[in-house]
Amino acid sequence: MGRRLAAAVHVQHPKSREWIVLEPGDEPDEDVAAEITNPDAWADDEPSSAPEGSSPGESETDEPQPFGFTTPPEAEAEPAQPAPRRRRKTAGPDA
Repeated sequence: MGRRLAAAVHVQHPKSREWIVLEPGDEPDEDVAAEITNPDAWADDEPSSAPEGSSPGESETDEPQPFGFTTPPEAEAEPAQPAPRRRRKTAGPDA
C-alpha cells in the first residue's frame, strides 16, 4: 500500500513531464511519489514510536523548528512616499 497525501500537490510526471494535480487522500505511484519533496504533503498514517504529544523529529525544547526561511520576518515597513515632482524650468530669453 502506498503513502496517502494530506494536501493537494502539483507535480510533474517523471515520464511524460506533464503537470498533474494530486488531491488529498490520493495514493500516487512510487515514481510520482518520489517527485513530491514536501514532507508536510504526506498524511501520518503510521503510528509513531515517539511519546504521545511529540513528533519523531521534534526536539525536546518547545520552540518550533523553522520551515523554509530561517531568518525572522522583518516588521512591515510603511510604504515610502514618492519623491516630490519637480517642475522643469522654462526656457528664458538667454536660451
